[in-house]
Amino acid sequence: MSAGRPGRGRRIVLWRHGQTQWNLEQRFQGTTDITLTETGLAQARRAARLLAALSPAAIISSDLSRAAHTAAELAALTGLPVTHDEGLRETYAGVWQGLTHTEINERYGDQYAAWKRGEPVRRGGGELETEVADRAAPVVQAAVDKLADDGVLVVVSHGGTIRTTIGRLIGLDPVSWESLGGLSNCCWSVLGEGVRGWRLTEHNAGTLPEPVLGDDA
Repeated sequence: MSAGRPGRGRRIVLWRHGQTQWNLEQRFQGTTDITLTETGLAQARRAARLLAALSPAAIISSDLSRAAHTAAELAALTGLPVTHDEGLRETYAGVWQGLTHTEINERYGDQYAAWKRGEPVRRGGGELETEVADRAAPVVQAAVDKLADDGVLVVVSHGGTIRTTIGRLIGLDPVSWESLGGLSNCCWSVLGEGVRGWRLTEHNAGTLPEPVLGDDA
């Protein structure tokens, strides 16, 4: 996917929502609208104080409440509006939603194993990972295309959606997307814009990104 005019120095911060009760129970949330716990809200407030220091130019968010409430904490500090888009929702996972990973493995073990191997699987009869990227990555790209040079876009979304969006934007083959490790609650990844497109500069971070010294760039 195009990163627009090269060398503009823009950044995309892909921020996962705070903790929910289903996270604690290791239940597959998917598109089920589960709200933040008190801990999740505190995580969002802490992370928002850090991310506000990046002086973001725009905030977009999934419309599911766990992401929307996370985004609202950054909006309160920056004064920026939040644009909510259902295209940034988590992967729809059909009958897997609401089940723990143990229950999924017990009931749908072959499908679960195939997904972990990187095969295209409609988990629980839901979306393929490529279909998630098809809907989410264009939302992110359209928002970042509106930024001025060196602008920062904050995208508040979900672990699976962030992984597939990163994979699509940096041009990884879908079979390799699972090699991008998961994000902890309220941690983020950062894409930086270079002359050859987007590159992953931070992953599963919980502190402000630091310049990479001694890199080959």
